[in-house]
Amino acid sequence: MKIDHFDARETQDPAARERDLAARLPALVEAALAAPGWRAHLGEIDPRRIDSRAALARLPVLRKGDLIELQKRLPPFGGFVAGPMAAFGRLFTSPGPIFEPEGRHDDAWRAARGLFAAGFRRGDIVLNTFSYHMTPGGFILDSGARAIGCAVIPAGPGNTDQQLEVIAHLRPNAYVGTPDFLKILLDFTVAVGRPAASIVKAVVSGAAFPPTLQGEIRARGIDAYQIYATADVGCIAFETPARAGMVVNEDVLVEIVRPGTGEPVREGEVGEIVVTSFDHDHPWIRLALGDLSAVLPGESPCGRTNMRIKGWMGRADQTTKVKGMFVRPEQIAAVARRHPELGRLRLVVGRAGEVDTMTLRAESGSRDPALAGAVAESLRALTKLGGAVELVVPGSLPNDGKVIEDARPA
Repeated sequence: MKIDHFDARETQDPAARERDLAARLPALVEAALAAPGWRAHLGEIDPRRIDSRAALARLPVLRKGDLIELQKRLPPFGGFVAGPMAAFGRLFTSPGPIFEPEGRHDDAWRAARGLFAAGFRRGDIVLNTFSYHMTPGGFILDSGARAIGCAVIPAGPGNTDQQLEVIAHLRPNAYVGTPDFLKILLDFTVAVGRPAASIVKAVVSGAAFPPTLQGEIRARGIDAYQIYATADVGCIAFETPARAGMVVNEDVLVEIVRPGTGEPVREGEVGEIVVTSFDHDHPWIRLALGDLSAVLPGESPCGRTNMRIKGWMGRADQTTKVKGMFVRPEQIAAVARRHPELGRLRLVVGRAGEVDTMTLRAESGSRDPALAGAVAESLRALTKLGGAVELVVPGSLPNDGKVIEDARPA
């Protein structure tokens, strides 16, 4: 494995990085409070007191899904943008709709590190098949590639006939886009007898990249890496030549919290990704993305010293309709707060004949029926629905981030 890093920040002492992030938090929060949305969300707080991960964890999370309604109430960005409009160069919309601005500075979405880790270098020609129309995906990778010194072909998705002509004439050696479209493109070039042999490296995102597809792409001579990015934050984490999880990007602080709460979980436990990013024009403070992941222990063998996560492990929003009523992870978290002697909780929604059923499986060292009864009462009080309670051995529930499991037949 060739060791090559974007800059010295990637290999700095982890404790020094944590001190730097903590030292930058008060100014970030102070800048955010200049925006009415952040002031309403965070309340009356002293930014100087937000000077550590522990202090940050006491602030409320902002759920990405809530931005849709918040932006409708206060256009264009819900009051969560502190900088003047002149600070931004492009304005986007992504499904929801959620509207996002792009800063004017180079590599505004911080994608260059992820591309560099995948082997992209100055002089490469990159076929960018992410969309450039209304959504920021194409521009996120475009700006990162050009910051490295790559030439970018703004191809966008689809138009495989035209893409074949471009590949044959310009001979790009790198690809960015979804893994699905990469396979479609490769299959098409083979079918028409003009393989895209020039492409030898790729960064994929936006869709699952299962081992079977990874193996197929590798067999075709392409070294492909995954990047975890969102339209709001940009590049959050990226795969490296170590192939050992994803390294969190610099200037991003990632927490993994229990779904339905803002409470950080212990290392290795699956939970929801919450991101704080250090951009004073467009700050994010504890933005809950709705994606599941877990922190990996130790440092990456590639030499990068930042936190590692497993990558995307599913969706955290497990809201389920039971007997015509919505049951949310936040309600199960409220049950846990009423009974701190319990460990993990998992509500299993089933079906008995034509009737929905609920069973709350709760990790506990006790088998006391009185405890089970008290938990059942809490469940009914908080969800307005009755359900059975099953006390199980501590550590026996799956570590998959699920708080609500819908086990009803399709």
